[in-house]
Amino acid sequence: MKPAQRPANPTRRALLRGGSLVLLLGVQQIARGATIVAVRVWPAPEYSRVTIESDTKLAAKQFFVPQPPRLAVDIEGIDLNPALRELVAKVRADDPNIAGIRVGQNAPGVVRLVIDLKQAAVPQVFTLTPVAAYQHRLVFDLYPAKSVDPLEALIAEHLNDAPAASAPHSEAASPQPTDPLGDLIAQHGQRPEPAKPPAPAPAPSAAAAPPPPSAAPRAPAVGRQTDRLIIVALDPGHGGEDPGAIGPGGTREKDVVLKVAHLLRERINASSVGGNPMRAYLTRDGDYFVPLGTRVEKARRVQADLFVSIHADAFTTPSARGASVFALSQSGASSTAARWLANKENQADLVGGLNVKSQDQHVQRALLDMSTTAQINDSLKLGSVLLGEIGGMARLHKPRVEQAGFAVLKAPDIPSVLVETAFISNPEEEAKLRSAAYQVQLADALMRGIQRYFAKNPPLARSRTV
Repeated sequence: MKPAQRPANPTRRALLRGGSLVLLLGVQQIARGATIVAVRVWPAPEYSRVTIESDTKLAAKQFFVPQPPRLAVDIEGIDLNPALRELVAKVRADDPNIAGIRVGQNAPGVVRLVIDLKQAAVPQVFTLTPVAAYQHRLVFDLYPAKSVDPLEALIAEHLNDAPAASAPHSEAASPQPTDPLGDLIAQHGQRPEPAKPPAPAPAPSAAAAPPPPSAAPRAPAVGRQTDRLIIVALDPGHGGEDPGAIGPGGTREKDVVLKVAHLLRERINASSVGGNPMRAYLTRDGDYFVPLGTRVEKARRVQADLFVSIHADAFTTPSARGASVFALSQSGASSTAARWLANKENQADLVGGLNVKSQDQHVQRALLDMSTTAQINDSLKLGSVLLGEIGGMARLHKPRVEQAGFAVLKAPDIPSVLVETAFISNPEEEAKLRSAAYQVQLADALMRGIQRYFAKNPPLARSRTV
């Protein structure tokens, strides 16, 4: 006699096991095959980035609505979950581009993400394959339709910072309100015509009456015509999705180098060269990603006189220590370590998340192929004085300037160096890099080096007189 067969209906224990399995795996893994690992928002004046990281590649369809400006994205293969809802709370009130984010279940297996914008934008939506600590990433980059000219911003800063010093007469201060920048930028850019500004001078009585619109921009230009802005481009390495090296205590390279750059900017902006004011221009002024080629391009757009890229070194063993300074090499690296470091730094675009389909990549790649012997020679001079000053307050890893093919140093017309401030992978040096006192010492040393360089190598004449 055969034993009685068990009923086909599952037992309570089997159901509980199944329920536990659903809880452990998550709805997405069973129903859709994708799990959201993390969501991030990176606000910046230049562009804001939204990143959705998942364990498998996500497919998305997007459309842009101009009025009011918003980007709608349908993400396929997932259902609405708490991780995606976190995006709503991650938008900061001071984000220059994103007003808010809305998420909802648009259809079974399709989540709609709507990014409300504060201004017209040019969005880029792309995916990134796993690299470093990241899994698959779906990225939305939101660029303002009208970008800010960095040279205009520097000139505006100069005009706003010192109105009294360069305008001793009361009538020179009164025309300030309108917008002198349009005339100034035209002056240094396409038109050398504003040799005409002396025209308003014979009519001082007009100062009492409201000046005509065409006259307002000219007065500041006349008062500051002999100023020649000396611009130093400071390039804090990494940023945003790319944290750079991380020390054993959790210190992130991107944070330390930005603090040093801010301190150095204060010193530069308070200094002058031969009576001409200095201004620092940061390739990134916050925690966001900037591609290597864009860093070079930005320095050239402001016609920088020097380019100083600031980093913190790391190695596989914690014993490595000391600061280093690097210049570009056209032939080969000056050492195996220099070549290894250049290769590591040149991968920043992969970690940070570069949109390889972006149109301006062709321009950036062409730019990075250019270099000149004169630029390298000047870079070695700059590197030598910086290394000397750093050596006076910290230990050096190598006693001379090293060379390698760093992509970020390839501006053909700007002396450019990369400073590795210390080994963040060394616990002692990591502690120093986190110290406010040490950061101040570094900024002071770099400032002294820049001043020493200009003392022996006066900046060349430029057309951007203000």
